[in-house]
Amino acid sequence: MTRDLVLRPYAAADRDACLAIWRAASESGHPFLTCAELDSDQVLVRETYLAKATITLACDGEEPVGFIALIDDFIGGLFVQPARHRQGVGRFLIAAASRQSGTLRVEVYAANAKALRFYETLGFVRTAARATDDQGRPHALVRLEHPRPG
Repeated sequence: MTRDLVLRPYAAADRDACLAIWRAASESGHPFLTCAELDSDQVLVRETYLAKATITLACDGEEPVGFIALIDDFIGGLFVQPARHRQGVGRFLIAAASRQSGTLRVEVYAANAKALRFYETLGFVRTAARATDDQGRPHALVRLEHPRPG
């Protein structure tokens, strides 16, 4: 239920909550990544990516349940607590980002069929693909774009 959700900007005190959401959602959505790969990625998220992005949290009361991290019009990450999947949290965050940024771009692991369906259901269109991820690992990525609303 998104009617009870509140959007708010990220604060440094949200780091641990965002990392916990990121890890749980990554383990759920990326079962093809090893624990060592996730551990390595978590360091990058904590030390680099959170600081580079403009982050908006979706909160149920005071509790963050999901977040979107934007770098200009690129979705660097959209993560929702697995217990809150399929409840509209991700759609709510995308809608807010779209109002803010217009055209949105994202890259999704090709092996994450649920994420690809999610974005395509929202009108994102596949525009490119590459065979390796940002760390050079053999995990293919698909780039999608959602045009500026009407």
